Amino acid sequence: MPPLALPRLTGYPAGAGQVPHKERSIGPTVLDHFVRATSLLSGETSFAELASRLVEQSIDLSQSAISALYLFPQQSPAGNLMLAHRRGRGTVPDSLPSRSELVLFLKECGKSVVLLSRTDSPFSDAYLIDDAVSAIAVPLATKREQIGVLILNACVPDHYTRDRLHFLDSLATVAGGLIHNARLYRELQEYLRTIEELQRYQENVFESMTNLLITTDETGRIHYFNRAAADRLGLSDTDHGKEFRRVFASGLTKSVLSRLDTVEQSGKPLLGIEGIYKTKAIDMDFALNITPLRGKRGRHEGLTFLFTDQSSEKKLRAEMKVAHEERRVIKDMFASYLSEDIVEMLVEHPELVKPGGGSRHATVFFADIAGYTSFSEGRDPAAIVKILNEFFEEAEPIVRRNRGYLDKYIGDCIMAVFGVPVDAGAEDTVRAVTCAVELQRLVNDANRTFFRGEAENLRIQIGMHTGPVIAGNLGGSRRMDFTEIGDTVNVAARLEGVAGPGEVIISADTREQIGDLFALEKRSPAKVKGKSKPIEIFNVTGLKSA
Repeated sequence: MPPLALPRLTGYPAGAGQVPHKERSIGPTVLDHFVRATSLLSGETSFAELASRLVEQSIDLSQSAISALYLFPQQSPAGNLMLAHRRGRGTVPDSLPSRSELVLFLKECGKSVVLLSRTDSPFSDAYLIDDAVSAIAVPLATKREQIGVLILNACVPDHYTRDRLHFLDSLATVAGGLIHNARLYRELQEYLRTIEELQRYQENVFESMTNLLITTDETGRIHYFNRAAADRLGLSDTDHGKEFRRVFASGLTKSVLSRLDTVEQSGKPLLGIEGIYKTKAIDMDFALNITPLRGKRGRHEGLTFLFTDQSSEKKLRAEMKVAHEERRVIKDMFASYLSEDIVEMLVEHPELVKPGGGSRHATVFFADIAGYTSFSEGRDPAAIVKILNEFFEEAEPIVRRNRGYLDKYIGDCIMAVFGVPVDAGAEDTVRAVTCAVELQRLVNDANRTFFRGEAENLRIQIGMHTGPVIAGNLGGSRRMDFTEIGDTVNVAARLEGVAGPGEVIISADTREQIGDLFALEKRSPAKVKGKSKPIEIFNVTGLKSA
């Protein structure tokens, strides 16, 4: 494939040099590289992993000597940019001055800076290593936030051509949005964690009549304890007014007692402290919440100690925790790929999802954009990604409405499975074919909201096969996905290649499951890779009229 035919760019600051008229392409498959790179980025929600992926993809695909990502501090946007991740040979600065000409230009103009040879330039901060000859600095930002700067160096002149500039600009645009979302996600998690801690605290207060409640005054002396505390901890009226530390010195560890200072100094509650209260007469496994008491104007007036006796409840708690975790994992795994009613069924019956992998009978289909490769040649990667996302946005609800599992996006292709993780027999196959027919109808609709302009002639081709698959959680310890493997998946993928634009090609095994609900055209048997004999196939032209 020839290099992308991209227009002449603006945004090179004075003194940065000119992009040479005759350019070297970064490779014949630049669009494929971009789609693969953005796919890797979009698979991460961790801020640290996103930064690592961005640096690694940028240096590998641009064939640079070094790549470094610098980020603006969130708490002080005017402060120096700090190094978040680097890769390549040599050392780089740990920070970039926020008032440097390079950083100021990138913030004010939002354009990349390209240096094609090592000459005097106000943007010399873009050179991170001594033997760098070419450099590029790409801003990462959203409409609301300046995120950082991605800098790459090469040891040859004229390295950063228009192709590389377009690629890195597009990659930075996608990465900026993903990093922004990752930050919001992290903040939301922290906020939810705070809310959950406050909810637990409130619940503990309401249950104080059954739990062990003790309060102290501003000097750390016992002010009050309830009957449950007196009975379980052996307290009596003579303990009123005594220092909490002295009364409990023999039963609580120094580590737990040291938490009192932490709460008093920070003014914030400590929830869920666990330990063992052990004396000659008492042996109690406990959970403890320590909460500060505040008066007017925030004046410290003491502490509240709420003990929960866990000795008799520990086994039950462990069982409940395992069940809760199973449900949380299932919800996280399937919420984005299945209809809500199926997700709720799996949450209520987690045994339906086997860890590892299990054999299931399912229908697999692949829906691919016909002529996508030739259409994408010479077009802006960002525009191609927009076309794909518009199609996927409309296609996904149709898959979910028909109770299919949207396994993954493979470039411009959708892989969906019907019959996992919940098996409904032949009904799954009927839903799969119905889904394929609805997708073709959607693409052929004159009022569709995607495939517009230059993309108006794009069509999709669908291949489908029914049979046994191995479905389950597959992967390593750091990342696992629920997916399917096996010969059925391979055959479905091959049949997608047999289908023409606008066609739905199904195998004879799929045909056996759908009865007479659909209008079919029998086709000549298809020879597919991996099969010694041709496969009997049919083209689904639509639902049969009543």
